[in-house]
Amino acid sequence: MRSAYVLALVVPVVALACSSSTAPEATPPPKPTPAPVASDVVPAATVTATASAPPQALVASPTPATGPTNCPENMVLVEGDYCTEIEEHKCKKEWWAEANKKRVCEEFESTKPKCTGKIVKKRYCIDKYEYPNQAGVRPEVMNRFHQAQVKCAALGKRMCSESEWNFACEGPDTKPFPYGYKRDPYKCNGDHLWDDPDMKLVEKRDPKELARLWKGVPSGSQPDCISDFGVHDMPANADEVVATEQSKNGNRGEFDSIHTGGPWYSGVRNQCRPKVYTHGEDFYYYFLSFRCCAEPDGKPTDPRTARQISDGWKIEKVERLAQFTVEQMKEKNELKKQGKCECKATDILCKTMCGTLLGPDAKDATKDSPRARYAGKKLKGEVPAATVEGDKKKKKK
Repeated sequence: MRSAYVLALVVPVVALACSSSTAPEATPPPKPTPAPVASDVVPAATVTATASAPPQALVASPTPATGPTNCPENMVLVEGDYCTEIEEHKCKKEWWAEANKKRVCEEFESTKPKCTGKIVKKRYCIDKYEYPNQAGVRPEVMNRFHQAQVKCAALGKRMCSESEWNFACEGPDTKPFPYGYKRDPYKCNGDHLWDDPDMKLVEKRDPKELARLWKGVPSGSQPDCISDFGVHDMPANADEVVATEQSKNGNRGEFDSIHTGGPWYSGVRNQCRPKVYTHGEDFYYYFLSFRCCAEPDGKPTDPRTARQISDGWKIEKVERLAQFTVEQMKEKNELKKQGKCECKATDILCKTMCGTLLGPDAKDATKDSPRARYAGKKLKGEVPAATVEGDKKKKKK
């Protein structure tokens, strides 16, 4: 892996500031990236690029559901005008996240920001919930980018792009949060205390450690964490990975993989637009999830990302990087439906495919779970909240 959310023991979570449509989010201070376990290694000889198009059979055509949405079952149609770049939302009240040395905006002005980029027509389907896209089921974590991509491909879908995730989250009014303009970690699960992950155990996919670190909630269990398009659980709870639309020559275009939404920890913006551009495709983490997108109206969906298509990748290259194929994932999906997706305790790849890495002792977060900060209240270790206007007055003095 490249740099990971492999964190220094004394410093908590993802560091974020008040929202900007373009500024990348800071991430937890990295340790040296842990080496993959033996069953999780891709031989260098297998990742040579290929310059031809994928077999037509792998350009899947999901069967559209009946009704006006023209999207497959449990997917949502997102359609409208999307702005590629917006002015920064104006912050009314913010607080200082000491651990991350960042200000987090608590409340924004309830006005639509000015569009400073291009207006782009959008029409696509997106999963209502994070993978495996089932209400009442925990979002699946610990997948590398190409593994998530193959899992989407096995369902006739693809990875969502950065702008598709943004639009589905912020809605036609370009809101900073899917539920409005005032940050609420109870609507979208956030602000939990840092818990010092043991990265050696995370690397080994130790079920007890992964269970201990779990602070998420099942998909669809947050009735107020729904966007105007009807997409659930987008910011906070589990972080998500999407495919880039950035230029390779830009300072944010090194990787195809982009992280969005932010995890369940304190000191995180948990907004629609902010992104993390610093983690490569081989990165995995205990709070990193994903969801899939697809073309609407029964149109064929190419499982490759825009960058992979531009670079002439075949889907077979993605499969080699994932270490399992679309067909193998389809077989696992059938076993999962039957409740028979079983693996040996030491078979990391099998458990990754089956989504059974999280230990049985994991407990979902609740309204009463310990948090670093409650709305409008200062707790031990927090710096008093400061309004933007108050800061301006101090500067004048």
